[in-house]
Amino acid sequence: MKVLVLGGGVVGVAAAYYLGRDGYEVELIERNAELARETSYGNAGLVSPGDSYAWASPAALAVFIKSLYRPDLGIKVRFNLDPHFIAWGWKFLFECTHARAHINTLRKLRLAFYSKACINEIAAATKVDYDADGKGILYFFRSQETLDAGAKHMRILSDNGLTLDVIGRERLVELEPGLKAAAPGIAGAVYSPIDQTGDSCKFSRNLASWCAQNLNVRLRLGTTVTGIETQGDRVTTILTDKGRLDCDAVVIALGPETPLLTRKIGLNVPIYPVKGYSATLPLDDPAKGPTMGGVDEDRLIAYSRLGDRLRVASTAEFAGYDRSHRPSDFTRLLATAEDLFPGAFDRAKAEYWAGLRPMTPASVPILGRARYANLFLDCGHGHVGWTMACGSGKFVADLVSGRKPEIDTDGLLYVN
Repeated sequence: MKVLVLGGGVVGVAAAYYLGRDGYEVELIERNAELARETSYGNAGLVSPGDSYAWASPAALAVFIKSLYRPDLGIKVRFNLDPHFIAWGWKFLFECTHARAHINTLRKLRLAFYSKACINEIAAATKVDYDADGKGILYFFRSQETLDAGAKHMRILSDNGLTLDVIGRERLVELEPGLKAAAPGIAGAVYSPIDQTGDSCKFSRNLASWCAQNLNVRLRLGTTVTGIETQGDRVTTILTDKGRLDCDAVVIALGPETPLLTRKIGLNVPIYPVKGYSATLPLDDPAKGPTMGGVDEDRLIAYSRLGDRLRVASTAEFAGYDRSHRPSDFTRLLATAEDLFPGAFDRAKAEYWAGLRPMTPASVPILGRARYANLFLDCGHGHVGWTMACGSGKFVADLVSGRKPEIDTDGLLYVN
């Protein structure tokens, strides 16, 4: 049986791994000359069940309104008349109740727990290197007021199985010596010891190479999917700029590009791109850099230590499919990094990146069969795609094989 996986980011690669492990003939289709060149390339590097909150909430509405006139916020909205943005925003609005935020957060947490275990199982089985670190993640706050509010906000996660410790400045510096210089400006943190970090791009490329060598997985790079042909209740052919590809099943893992393809066959997949920015900085003095991952919750800036590099990421910008960036887009991000880790790096050596996150209105990914008996979706992972990729890959591979997934499917299966 031949399965085509469309999309060569970490989500698609993870699905290809599990399908290949199940004995299928798999072709992984990617439009770029390298895997993980887009959403999976420059994310914050956090594998973070501690960041499982749904974006949509009552508080989100106030933030979105402020973003229209406050350029310093981590969330930016360029209002436009794109009908797909308006439709997405309308659905997002209906998810912004306390009840829906609670439900959506617990669905994300369920998948995040499962996926973290899957990442570690894959790493143990394949020995792929991806600059992994398992020390945990610090979610820190700059005032006692925001620390108290943040600890209260995160209680939903600790009440549902995630170990979280509220710590003061002294304990924070013990856990993360790299924050010693910045500690006077930090009130405390919520520490999630089971969270971890790693380079999703490196993971994707090394895992795909392992699959090509050890499983029946073929990498078809530099190939753009242009359409889908169907007959009856089945997909028969995937159209590409390099020719036609017949198949027995298809998994669509195209991230923010997913709805651009699925609309061609009448599938309404509620995903809209949200742009994020990151800088990757070689550490000139590693001793002055972080030893674990962290999030500056008051400034909405995340970072991770990836070997001898520091990755710093921020911003959620609704700007359509625009991937462009300017030096000024990174000013606030770099200033915070220098504030946190003075002397650790030279900003002149930074590699800058902007990419698109595939957001759903509920912040919950879309998984499972879609209209056709042999068409499956694995998309919409939003800002925690790296966290959820391997779990969703296993979930979808189980569905392709006709097995019951290992976790509760409630709220995760696609409904057209």
